[in-house]
Amino acid sequence: MNTNKWKTDGFWVSPYNYASEVTSKMDLNHRIEIHDATLRDGEQTPGVVLRKEEKVEIATKLSEAGVHRIEAGMPAVSDEDRQAIETIKKSGLKAQIFAFARAMEKDLELCRECGVDGVIIELPLGKPKLEMQFKWDVQRVIDMSLTAIAKAKSLGLYTVLFPYDTTRADEADMEALLTAVSGDIRPDSIGLVDTMGCAMPGTAAFMTKLIKQKTGLPVEIHTHNDFGLALAATLEAVAAGAEVAHCCLNGMGERTGNCSLEELVMALELMMGVNTGVDLQKLIPLSKELEKMTGFYMPTNKPVVGSANFTRESGIGADALLTTPLAMFALHPHFLCSEAKLVLGKKSGLTSIEMKLKEYNLELEDDAKAALLKDVKMTGTQNKRLLSDEEFLALVKKYKQI
Repeated sequence: MNTNKWKTDGFWVSPYNYASEVTSKMDLNHRIEIHDATLRDGEQTPGVVLRKEEKVEIATKLSEAGVHRIEAGMPAVSDEDRQAIETIKKSGLKAQIFAFARAMEKDLELCRECGVDGVIIELPLGKPKLEMQFKWDVQRVIDMSLTAIAKAKSLGLYTVLFPYDTTRADEADMEALLTAVSGDIRPDSIGLVDTMGCAMPGTAAFMTKLIKQKTGLPVEIHTHNDFGLALAATLEAVAAGAEVAHCCLNGMGERTGNCSLEELVMALELMMGVNTGVDLQKLIPLSKELEKMTGFYMPTNKPVVGSANFTRESGIGADALLTTPLAMFALHPHFLCSEAKLVLGKKSGLTSIEMKLKEYNLELEDDAKAALLKDVKMTGTQNKRLLSDEEFLALVKKYKQI
């Protein structure tokens, strides 16, 4: 195993990620593109609204971070959305700009008027959608798909067929659609869309291979997080050969959200050895900027971007926290331009007290440190929270004048 892949000064992940028994099963011999849908699917987070200027700013920063494709919105939603898409496309960003559309001629023409590079064409395919919501048979989906694909191609748009709720599609319906789009009228790629987040990671891999085998088309994986499997399913689809991975910054999106951009690129880079081209050190600033714009704040323990990810209360390993952080974390805090932080509370130990005293250049006798630890534990227990530094220093004064 190549040590440089799983261990550097900035991270130390499992070496078994790179065992031949693992990597030999992966199809990674192609470029993997990151498709960010924050400005469309992410904005569908209930209560979230992004204005035109905010969308342009986020798109600019996503492009600067190295994201390959940006889904800038759905022009049919409103005039402001259309203007935002136009402005983003005219901004000269390095990222390709895509728009989202229904399988309708007027939607596709609006996308072309916005000047975008490509279009995501949505139609339902899941059996519950067809039977209970739309009352359509699969032939209608096929006919609409072929008409929309032909129209989008005639407009010079890179065309992604997006049969949503793919993972709940009837097997025969799936076969019929894939066969239909493998003929003379073909999209440029096809989405595997786990709209309800209800597919196992292995299922995403199986369906990726199935779509590629049936159509010969590139596959774009799009997952939601209803069962907490969005990232795992996306990674499995990529390992099975999917060329494009859809995601949203901060994992935003309807219900439980979409696959998280920051989690996805970190996992691809560090645990699968994929060079995504995304600047990992820009992930936390991007996350914080989106939080301010939307008022949709991340849990403090949110993977990758959580503010408390490098914070430790437990006394075990408190000395290693600041001196050898890779003993305590898979990531060195500096890898993400962050800092490790020792906090005090019920679960602190004597080493925690010693490290905190050292932080303030204070010294106490051993018996005083033991007494101070009891005070810290009692305060944390009674208040059911961590101690502030001011509270800690107030307790220290019982044993030393400062």
